[in-house]
Amino acid sequence: MHPNPAFRQEPAISNLVLCRRRGFGMLCLNADPAPLISHIPFILNETGQSAELHLVRSNPIARIVTEPTPAVIVVNGPDGYVSPDWYETPDQVPTWNYVAIHLRGILHPMNPDMLREHLDQLSGHFEGQLAPKPPWTADKMSDDALERMMRQILPFRLEVQDVEGTWKLNQNKTEAARAGAAEAIKLSPVGHEVETLGFLMTGGVPSIDKGASGTYI
Repeated sequence: MHPNPAFRQEPAISNLVLCRRRGFGMLCLNADPAPLISHIPFILNETGQSAELHLVRSNPIARIVTEPTPAVIVVNGPDGYVSPDWYETPDQVPTWNYVAIHLRGILHPMNPDMLREHLDQLSGHFEGQLAPKPPWTADKMSDDALERMMRQILPFRLEVQDVEGTWKLNQNKTEAARAGAAEAIKLSPVGHEVETLGFLMTGGVPSIDKGASGTYI
């Protein structure tokens, strides 16, 4: 994450809003001979102090985390390439704007008896965002099928000890240069959710409900 303090001034609540809304990230922890990474959905509690997730039993992380273990969940927001031409000022160089959050803490194995409650909360969190579609629930599955699938996964909880956020949005440029880059990046084919990125670059306020195109990242 970029060390420039100018990119780390977003209120703490913005970091939690992004993580809670995104609900998907990279779980990372140290291992021998190399770090382990797994892409996982998760649900962050209201205080931002705990994130619940699950892993398939065959996942290398699930195999080694039999006791509390240091870990990080990396959550990516929008990102995009910035051309120096967009600033319309001399002596500029290319860069990449992005939003990224690190949830750092201790990964705990959960009691397997808590798995069903976790899965219901996780699916409910995402199904609730699909309204007006009636939400899917596990009750739509047969008991045998649900039990068979649940036997394949294990629940875990990340005790969040630190939240680090970088919102690199050209804060180190003049207002005019930043606005010019923001308008150009909204139409750029190089990046991810560039319309939302441009919205944030021009002072858009992160919201749990709305962003540049009606839904927040």
